[in-house]
Parts: sequence; structure tokens; C-alpha cells
Amino acid sequence: MALPVTAVIGAGISGLTAGKMLADYGVPYVCFESSDRIGGNWAFGNPNGHSSAYRSLHIDTSKHQLSFRDFPMPDHFPDFPHHTQIKQYLDSYAEAFDLERNIEFRNGITHAQRLEGGGWKLETETGQTRFADLLVVANGHHWDPRYADFPGEFTGESIHAHHYIDPQTPLDFSDKRILVVGLGNSAADIAVELSSKALRNHVTLSTRSGAWIVPKYIAGRPADKYYKTNPHIPLAWQRKFVQTFQPLTAGRPENFGLPTPNHKFFEAHPTQSVELPLRLGSGDVIPKPNVSRLDGATVHFDDGTSSDFDVIIYATGYNITFPFFDEDFISAPDNRIDLYKRMFSPGIDDLIFAGFAQATPTLFPFVESQARLIGAYAVGRYQLPSVAEMHDTIAADMQKYTGHMLDRPRHTQQLDYFLYEHDMRTREIPTGVLRAERQGPPTWAGVADDAEGEGMELKAGAR
Repeated sequence: MALPVTAVIGAGISGLTAGKMLADYGVPYVCFESSDRIGGNWAFGNPNGHSSAYRSLHIDTSKHQLSFRDFPMPDHFPDFPHHTQIKQYLDSYAEAFDLERNIEFRNGITHAQRLEGGGWKLETETGQTRFADLLVVANGHHWDPRYADFPGEFTGESIHAHHYIDPQTPLDFSDKRILVVGLGNSAADIAVELSSKALRNHVTLSTRSGAWIVPKYIAGRPADKYYKTNPHIPLAWQRKFVQTFQPLTAGRPENFGLPTPNHKFFEAHPTQSVELPLRLGSGDVIPKPNVSRLDGATVHFDDGTSSDFDVIIYATGYNITFPFFDEDFISAPDNRIDLYKRMFSPGIDDLIFAGFAQATPTLFPFVESQARLIGAYAVGRYQLPSVAEMHDTIAADMQKYTGHMLDRPRHTQQLDYFLYEHDMRTREIPTGVLRAERQGPPTWAGVADDAEGEGMELKAGAR
């Protein structure tokens, strides 16, 4: 069969792994990147605004869980690398597999239109019109900030954690009354950093749902080394086990003055922090429940108390956004997008999404497992099931991965990496191979070849 000329949107970890696998299979592709560098969220200060990294950021997943299976992290890296080391790792990955030769930098996709009969017409930032048979969307989901919608108006400074860099940027965060809204990993890191007595701040942390805080080390080893879901034991039993023993390893949030979570452990994404419990216990961070109302400089809380603030930092997550698609074609209201195996929109067989999941405990090997299916699909070794079966599987997978979790936008894309990877390796890809043998491989529209020279011919990345 003819191989599909393929376009990849984005050169973050998902775009890089997809490109690497496409190259391994000999599939012609171009990766369109709006920035002048690879790395996406891990490119600190990314000129395209798509990095949420702050200066002090260290990865919350240990390198032992984070490494690509075919490209381990260097032994000399610490257990929890700094963001500069993650970027260095991605640069080394791209260099080792010669990925930049297929990347067009400073040339993102501004509009993607699916053509009648299949195939894609793509408009780029440089004003070009390009055509592709297969489109891989890997533009990430941690770059479009989502704010909490509280009644009233705040007259101080308000920023999202996405824009936070350090105690001097984008504001001078010293001698300030600061409210951090949220209790995820970023909220914990920022609250800890700004509560240093050297900055003379008064830091308050507000949470709507509460959170279970987990340590980064247990018995001197990275805690996630002990975490691996077993696909052969009922999930409810495994959750019950960790719910029973979690307070013994990290304590209950109430021990530190935080509100009691409105969920059990693992019914929402836990927060990893070594320092936040200490700062709470030391009185450097003041815990509060959800905000009930804003009134000038005054913030009122659900417990009936109120305080005045100079700055609010919203660490309230991100929207899943596809600015290059027409909204009536593909969108993700409340961050929900129904995808088969978190990759395929039923009925659109020449469109693949990569990396759109909150994978616990690790993201890098998750996108690597998706890339294996992308490569097999592009060369016809894997075939999709019927649209009806795809819808049934989407519903079953949503129940499997998120049915026990709080109904919040941040949990719509939650999944367990170990269960997902096991399913892909032992069932989904082998079953898709059998479908391809019985039904025949995917067919591509050939639009790139028919576009009179305006197709996706490979060229060196323009820097």
C-alpha cells in the first residue's frame, strides 16, 4: 500500500515520539512547530507561550518512571530532574534519532480543514497551503490557562500559574499578601516558593475539593518506584489497599490544617510535595477552603472568614484547545473529548491525537506507547474497529479510568499508564493487526500526491 504523507502538529514530547516512530516505519512526514525550538511545555521561556515551566520546577515523576523505553535518561541525572535537564534529555532524544530534519520551526498550523473524501488542507504561519493524507495532533494541553469563576471583582493583581516564573517575574512577589488558588502540584510548588520568610510575604492557599498529598520518597527511594497497577487484580481492590495505607505514609490533609478532601485517595489527582506539609505545619502557608466571593481587595471564603490580598495566583488547570480546527469540527468542552484509545475520533480515520491524557504516574512512556500504534497504523499493519465498537470502547474506558473520580475538567483525561500500556501491548495492537489482515489496511486519500507539488515534501527544519 502507498504510505500516507503525514503532518504532525507540535514538537513537544508527543510530536517527537510520533515523528520518531513514523521515521522508524519509513513514513514521510513533516512536523510543524510554531516555536523556534523543540520541547513544548519543557522548553522554559518558549517563545510560543506554550511552556508552563517556572524557574525552580523539578519534574514530579522520578526519572525511573519517566524515561522513554528506547532512550533511558542518563544515570547521572538526579531522581527528580530540573526542567533544564528534561529539555536537555529531549534535545538528546531528537539528536539521537535525527528528528529535527523533519521539523519546520516557526511554522505552526493556523487552520486544518478535512477535505471531502479524506485528507487535509493545512494553512501555515508562513502563509503556505500544504496537503497531507494523515494528520497527527500533538499540540499539548498545558498551555491554555483555565481560571476559576468567582462572584465579584478583585482589584489587586491576578495571574495564572502558567505565567509565573519566579519571585520577581512577572511581578515582584515580595512584601505581598498572596492567595494561591488550587492544590495541584504547581499550586504547592508556588505556595512553597513564595512563602519563604526571606520574601516577607503572607501566603494563603485556597482549595475547593482538597487534595491528598503524597511524598516523593518512601524508605529513601522515589515513591513512584513502588507504584505499579496490576491489570490482573480487580482495580477496586487495589484502590482500597492504597486508600488504607496512604495515611500511614503521608498523613491526612487535616493534620496540616487543610480541609478534609471531598473524595477518597485516588478519586482525584494527588499532589506530590515534600515541602508543603512543612510550610503548612510551620504557619508559613495558611490553608483556606474555596473562595465564595471577591470584593475589591477582600476575598471571602466558604468558612465565613475573609482576608485582604494584593495578588491572586490561579493554579486552576488548563483548557484542551485546538485553535487550528473549526469549533464545530473538533472541540473539547469542559476538557472532554471522546477518543478511541485517547487517539481516534470515531468516523475520522485520517486524524490521530497524541498525548491527550493525564497519565499516572508517567507521561513520556505513555506517548511512546501511543506512537507505536501510530506507526503501525500509518503503514497498514493496524486497522480500527467499527465506529459503533469505538463508541462502546470509549464509554467502557471512561468508566474504567475515570468512573471512580471526581467529575471535574481536570479528570476527564485521567488514566493509569500501566493499565493503558498493558492493554495496548497485549490486546489493542495485536487485535488491530488481525483486523488489518482480515479487513485490509487503511486507505489514504492520496491528496498530498494530487496537490500538484503543494504537498508535504520533506525539508530541513528552518531555524
